[in-house]
Amino acid sequence: MLAKLSGRPLLRHCAVTGAVGLALLGAGLPTVTTDKDKDEPDLSRFYDQKVTWSRCKGLDAPKDLQCGKVTVPLDYSRPKAGTLELALARYRATGDSRGSLLLNFGGPGGAGVSELAAGGDEFMGLTKGYDVVSFDPRGVGRSSPVSCGDGTDEALAATDDGSEVSDDPRSVLTQLKRAAAACAEHSGPVLPHIGTVDAARDLDVMRQALGDKKLNYLGFSYGTRLGAVYAAQFPGKVGRLVLDGVDTLTEPMTEQALVGAEGQQKALDDFIDWCAEDIACPFGQDPRSARDQVVRLIDSLDEDPVPTDWGGTFSGQDLVGAISQALYSRELWPSLERAVAQLVEDGDTRGVLSFTGGGYALPRRAAGDDGDGGLADEEDVPLDNLPAALMAINCADDPDRPGADEITRNLGRLRAEYEEVSPVFGRYRLTEVLMCYGRPKGTDYIREDVRDVDSPKMLLVGTRGDPATPYRWTVETAKRLGDAAVVLDNKGDGHTGYGSSKCVQRKVDTFLLYGSLPPSGSSCGSEEDDR
Repeated sequence: MLAKLSGRPLLRHCAVTGAVGLALLGAGLPTVTTDKDKDEPDLSRFYDQKVTWSRCKGLDAPKDLQCGKVTVPLDYSRPKAGTLELALARYRATGDSRGSLLLNFGGPGGAGVSELAAGGDEFMGLTKGYDVVSFDPRGVGRSSPVSCGDGTDEALAATDDGSEVSDDPRSVLTQLKRAAAACAEHSGPVLPHIGTVDAARDLDVMRQALGDKKLNYLGFSYGTRLGAVYAAQFPGKVGRLVLDGVDTLTEPMTEQALVGAEGQQKALDDFIDWCAEDIACPFGQDPRSARDQVVRLIDSLDEDPVPTDWGGTFSGQDLVGAISQALYSRELWPSLERAVAQLVEDGDTRGVLSFTGGGYALPRRAAGDDGDGGLADEEDVPLDNLPAALMAINCADDPDRPGADEITRNLGRLRAEYEEVSPVFGRYRLTEVLMCYGRPKGTDYIREDVRDVDSPKMLLVGTRGDPATPYRWTVETAKRLGDAAVVLDNKGDGHTGYGSSKCVQRKVDTFLLYGSLPPSGSSCGSEEDDR
């Protein structure tokens, strides 16, 4: 049973890599180390552990899915200062196993345990050679989930009024500070240690705890950033590694957010063109008029949110989040059309809520209670965990921190730029950027040092019509990683290629199972390839 959270729901915004966001708060950044460092603290007790597997509890999961946990230090530079327990789930290998294959589904902020429980069928072919394992990264899902309470609502309100942004931008900064304070209040001690640098260290502990000498890994969207950082930190531990829907390692958050808003707007325009050909389209049969109706619907819901069956309310920005999820795959378009029709005609939010990946839940601990570092139950994962974690991780990974004067000077211009590229997604993307204001500088390790990786060759998959991670990011990241990167060009649409292209899935599986990489310059997308 899902518990009620007061206020409107903060829904899942899987803007995956282009989105940017919320705060790294509290203590300093973690120390960046590699497998070559000799002076790091003693981590042997973490590397000596083994995973104990059992049937998953408190989770609506297939009977053959097993759950476990791994203990990691809260702060790798001070391993005696506290620990976290990370939730894992796996499907056992059905054939001769060569070890484990770890999956990360993106976000950042995506919970791997629930994703594997819901969508594991897609990866059953890989159980011919692996135990297929996923996990909730630190700060996510059952692994000490972070939350901002009403902080995201506070930040959205800060940029809601165009005249306020132009006439009194410093009031926006005041509201953003209150939003940051709300995140610190609700998130606990994990928040200052939630970035990808620490998550990559966790991956290596998981690898050892699973009994593998090398990390075999399939990462989607943000998961490609995590995989690239791991390869830079632990090049000698890289096994067969695939990055699908490749993230940027270099672009500042303002540019990432603009790219994300523009890509999602194009996907929405394509959806509207498709929808307008159907007599049942809730926006009518004229695409130009339909685009205007989408904006009016969002504005109307922001002004007057509608109630949900769970006691909260559903706003226009909640609808933006739901639409952004549904646009990642054309297969979801018919469901999105029906869900919006239910909302427009009957005020029924159940259909659009199904795209959010969120739920109604109470925070796992009261403010000021550090807890015991144990796993959170499913019903204790905060409603806003995914967007809160997404924003915190992206801020922790980015070193740029514009000051108050710079934001004050540029805020009106930025708002105009974001709304020009997307009248639907621009505002939320800008809010995500602004929510890093005043936080400690993020790490420059990813931007400066994740390059020319001295590891075995890895496979990078880029999709030409990807609305979240543009193909040029695949090319740019491949150049940064150097000779280790082999690019597969997927000439299709949608976010990532593995789930939408039989050709991509076949080539990825062949590499992971048998070690055979496609030739450099290979592509998918022709009729012959997709048979």
